[in-house]
Amino acid sequence: MCKEDLLWLIKYLKNENDEYKNLKIPKDEEGRFYLYRALVNIREPKEISSEYLKREDKLLKEVADNKGIVSIDNIENISKNLYLYKGDITLLECDGIVNAANSEMLGCFYPNHKCIDNAIHTFAGVRLRLKCSEIMNEQCHPESTGKAKITPAYNLPSKYILHTVGPIVRGDLTKRNISDLRSCYSECLILAKKYKLESIAFPCISTGEFCFPNKEAAKIALYVICKFLKDNDMKIIINVFKEADYQIYKDLAKKKY
Repeated sequence: MCKEDLLWLIKYLKNENDEYKNLKIPKDEEGRFYLYRALVNIREPKEISSEYLKREDKLLKEVADNKGIVSIDNIENISKNLYLYKGDITLLECDGIVNAANSEMLGCFYPNHKCIDNAIHTFAGVRLRLKCSEIMNEQCHPESTGKAKITPAYNLPSKYILHTVGPIVRGDLTKRNISDLRSCYSECLILAKKYKLESIAFPCISTGEFCFPNKEAAKIALYVICKFLKDNDMKIIINVFKEADYQIYKDLAKKKY
C-alpha cells in the first residue's frame, strides 16, 4: 500500500480533533493502517476535503487489489443461481452486498471492531457514512428492524450496499424475531430487483452478537431466497465466515424450500 498516502490520511484525521494530537503514529505499515482504521471508525459524519477523498480512494482500491478481489465465477455454486462463499464480503465483485447494520445506519463506531458493519464502512471509505447520514437526516428516525436502504459501494468491488437492520434475540426465539429476519432478506431482494441488480451477496444476518440461532437463521434465509429465485433470475451469494455456518448451508441446500 502507498505509505505516503496512508501517513497523510492519518495526519489529516488526527488534525481534525485536538484530542488526538498526542496520538503516536506507529512506524510499521500494519500499525499505521490499524490506527487509520480506528480514526475512520470513530469519525462523525462531517465535511471532508476532496484531497482526503482522492487519497483514500487510491489507498482502499490498492488494499482491495492486494487482498484479491473475488469474482462470482470463482465461488461454489450449490444450486441454480445460489452460491456459497466463505470469506471476506468486502472483496466480492458483484452488483450488491448486504450490510448487517444497526438502527442508526451510520456504521460501527467501535475502533477496529470485527463486525461486518465495521468492515464494510472501513473499506468503502468515509463517503459511505456521509451518505448514510444524509439518508437518516432525511428520514428523521432510526431505521426499523427488517427494513432496508441502498447506497453506492464506493471503494468496494461491488456496485451497491444494501443496509438492513436484523432482529436482536433476547432469550427465546419469538415469532416476531422470525418475521423480522424474513423481512430483512425479502426487503433487500425487493430493493435489488428495483435497482436491476443481477447478483447480490447476503451475510448471516443477526447471528453472532445479535444471538439469532445459526441454523434457524439459515433456514429462514434459504426459504426467502429460494422462494424469490422461483420467479426471478438473479445470482444470490450466501457469505459465511465460520466453518460451522458453511456446513449448515451446505446441508440445508440439499433440501427444497
